[in-house]
Amino acid sequence: MAVSERLRAVHQAKPFQPFTLHLSDGRSPKVTHPELLAIAPTGRWAMVIDSDESTHYVDILLVTDIEVKKPKSKDGSWRRKAG
Repeated sequence: MAVSERLRAVHQAKPFQPFTLHLSDGRSPKVTHPELLAIAPTGRWAMVIDSDESTHYVDILLVTDIEVKKPKSKDGSWRRKAG
């Protein structure tokens, strides 16, 4: 699956889970809500608005990884990885 297709799938997942885009230049913008990410119709560019309202313009070709947070447990806390 191409990165742009995976990004669209993660962005549109129900329920939404926050995720981090890891970029080849070392930046790692976090997407905490689906309304804080916009993907260009061509799938080449995205815009992420951070929690401090700064804007990141991302060339999708620079995305090296999409890290999705684990779902919350029933008590509301984030699950930890075993290990």
